[in-house]
Amino acid sequence: MSLFEPAPTPVSTPAPRPLADRMRPLTLDEFVGQQHILGPGKPLRRQIERDELSSIILWGPPGSGKTTLATIIARQTRSDFVKFSAVLASIKDIKEVMAAAEKARGLGRRTILFIDEIHRFNKAQQDAFLPYVERGDVVLIGATTENPSFEVTSALLSRAKVYSLAALSTEEILALLNRALADPRRGLGGERVVIAPELLRQIAVFSNGDARAAYNTLETAVAAAARDAQGRAVVTEAVIEDAIHRKVLLYDKAGEEHYNLISALHKSVRNSDADAALYWLGRMLEAGEDPLYIARRLVRMASEDIGLADPQALPLSVAAMQAVHFVGMPEGNLALAEAAVYLALAPKSNALYTGYGEVQKDARQSLAEPVPLHLRNPVTGLMAHFGYGRGYEYAHDAPDHWTAMPCLPESLRDRRYYRPSGEGFEKTLKEKLAQIEEWKKRSART
Repeated sequence: MSLFEPAPTPVSTPAPRPLADRMRPLTLDEFVGQQHILGPGKPLRRQIERDELSSIILWGPPGSGKTTLATIIARQTRSDFVKFSAVLASIKDIKEVMAAAEKARGLGRRTILFIDEIHRFNKAQQDAFLPYVERGDVVLIGATTENPSFEVTSALLSRAKVYSLAALSTEEILALLNRALADPRRGLGGERVVIAPELLRQIAVFSNGDARAAYNTLETAVAAAARDAQGRAVVTEAVIEDAIHRKVLLYDKAGEEHYNLISALHKSVRNSDADAALYWLGRMLEAGEDPLYIARRLVRMASEDIGLADPQALPLSVAAMQAVHFVGMPEGNLALAEAAVYLALAPKSNALYTGYGEVQKDARQSLAEPVPLHLRNPVTGLMAHFGYGRGYEYAHDAPDHWTAMPCLPESLRDRRYYRPSGEGFEKTLKEKLAQIEEWKKRSART
């Protein structure tokens, strides 16, 4: 079944299909990655193999295999398969598809409808599918790079199972690239490509988990490579740099250099060296590091090395992470740079880090002491009878909003976990704690 007229007979040799399209896996066994949902015995794989698929939404980053998986389903299913993009489809197209699907179901045939970028449909368009999905006229496969919780209506979500696809790892991308180099029919095997393993790995690193981007880079590099006396395509570092429009910095996101650079960034921030922090940040970004990984580490630095010495450090770091997610790269690199410099120049304190470390130690090594009775809520009469809530003092009723009521278990009554430094805003917090301690002493004497 198709919504479109047959293509006219070509009058000349068609242009070759892109490498990414030629190398698209044709079976589940060829599919690389996503073993958490497609591994042997996984429910989604069993549904596909048995042709018992129900409506699903595939959520994942670009190049993670959403369209490929839908194509494999199209090859393996005995259903009519219709594919269109939410970017191009009109209401008229939707109505035609639904009418045809309803008619096909009456004839005993099932229709699988694949919608790419389903998040681009508005609420009314998404709602138009509901009765047909609910009746079983169509099995819906939606693909989206956006969180379905925010971009797909709750009614449609309740009728479809959401599967999250992860960005491919460097090793998985490498496997795909080596497959393309070895395949003489669909891939580049006929080109007899010569490329150093470290350069091929760098293509995988730069792709940032996007198989399509990796294929495109490799295809561009091979096309631009000079041929040697044996007719082989020799891909050099300079060719790769031209293909990716940046200098190759040999870097493995899973190797030692990855950890060396993030360590250098963290310690530069801790040492209040803004220039070094900016440099190491740039080194990682220009080498192809996942910007969201760096953003997560900046969030950690804000809590571990600054904490309440500057309460704005954490929200600014989170804002940088959201900015990277919202605008993407390379535009998001300045948001990360802003956060890194701010953290480097912020007042430093590890009081929260050390205090929580002591809490962890006590929680793991001491007895799990019961919550003191006066801190428990007497939800039922029986609880009140056994003393729940007895002796509780409501701080808002006290003149200074402080009471002498103990809130730690008996064996930990005198423990002090949070000891603020005199840096930044923690100086104010330190003074506040000193006031509370002095008030407690006076209360104990009276």
